Amino acid sequence: MRDPQEFEPRDFPFRASRRPVIEARFLGRPNRFKITAKIDGGSVEAYLPNPGRLWELLLPDAKLFLENSGEVKDRKTDFTVIAVGTPHGPVMLHTHRTNDAAQWLLERGLVPGWEDAAIIRREVSFGGSRFDFLLEGRDGRFPVEVKSCTLFDGKMAMFPDTPSERATRHIAHLAEIGRRGAGAGLLVLVHSPRPRYFLPNLHTDLDFAKAFLEARGVVDIKPLSVGWKEDLTLEADGSLLEIPWPTLERNAVDKGGYILVLELGQDTRLPIGKLGVIDLKSGFYCYVGSAMKNLKARMTRHRRERKKLHWQVDHLREASRFVACLPVRSAETVECDLARGLSRIADERIPGFGCSDCSCSTHLFRFETDPLKNPSFAGWLTEFRLDRLITGEGIP
Repeated sequence: MRDPQEFEPRDFPFRASRRPVIEARFLGRPNRFKITAKIDGGSVEAYLPNPGRLWELLLPDAKLFLENSGEVKDRKTDFTVIAVGTPHGPVMLHTHRTNDAAQWLLERGLVPGWEDAAIIRREVSFGGSRFDFLLEGRDGRFPVEVKSCTLFDGKMAMFPDTPSERATRHIAHLAEIGRRGAGAGLLVLVHSPRPRYFLPNLHTDLDFAKAFLEARGVVDIKPLSVGWKEDLTLEADGSLLEIPWPTLERNAVDKGGYILVLELGQDTRLPIGKLGVIDLKSGFYCYVGSAMKNLKARMTRHRRERKKLHWQVDHLREASRFVACLPVRSAETVECDLARGLSRIADERIPGFGCSDCSCSTHLFRFETDPLKNPSFAGWLTEFRLDRLITGEGIP
């Protein structure tokens, strides 16, 4: 339900909130749409209008920009998360405000290639899909879907940060409309002026990446970088990011490396095949593996508790709790590169584990605390996943 006191997007300059913005610190995320935050020594719950994982942003003590929404009816919390702070400025998290920003940009002709397009209406149904805008340009009317991109590092941005069947359906439907000869557009607002390149997140959502490839040439795809000031004013002098299509074609494949994250609840003595019996301390373990075909099936196998024990890591998996399996899809083998990276940030290395067919000293690493909440781990993995696609492909 839209708050009647919210701004009209025609206001200039565009601000993500007209209400006073309250600074807070991130404490936790009880569920997908709710966070807990610290304000003035106390804690509050706030609505998070963003279904993404946001692992790279919602780190312990991260700065949050909250809005007091206590006057909105049918709300269980008084606060709404608008943005999160980073060393390079705020990143917009409120997906509905992202659409408001898109409307503001479209109305002022600030989306390159659509300068003369007029908004006919917001939210329009086409078949079984509902798109964010109906625009009218020189060649007639066409639907546009808006996506909010919060995942970026250095020169590269990616969307989505979590598997999204909805996003895949949207782009597949837009491609179908485009192939019938009608216009169709995808506007991706990348909430940082730093990246130069954009790709669909082939690591996290291979289905979306493949649908994105199928949409090439039939959907007008516009990844547009924007920035946000500390007062949550939009910096609208961004530019369209380049899509390195050959890189996407080579790497949008069901193969590559992965990091299996497990939690061992107590000190344990385990028999590990040829390694013999080893003593493992409680904590979080990151195992680096590789599957140069059927990567998805390999990761699904690691998630299962009951299976024939085949690899060394199967013995550890049987004694621990599954936390996550993080893919790094690649046409090239990246397993040992991942292991070298983890060795620099882990608290402990388990010698000789899982590396019998390479020159690495180990492929198993221990962290005292959950690595998914560790800024060093999050920053390293984001850089590896995103920037490697630039440096590895020789992109300037």
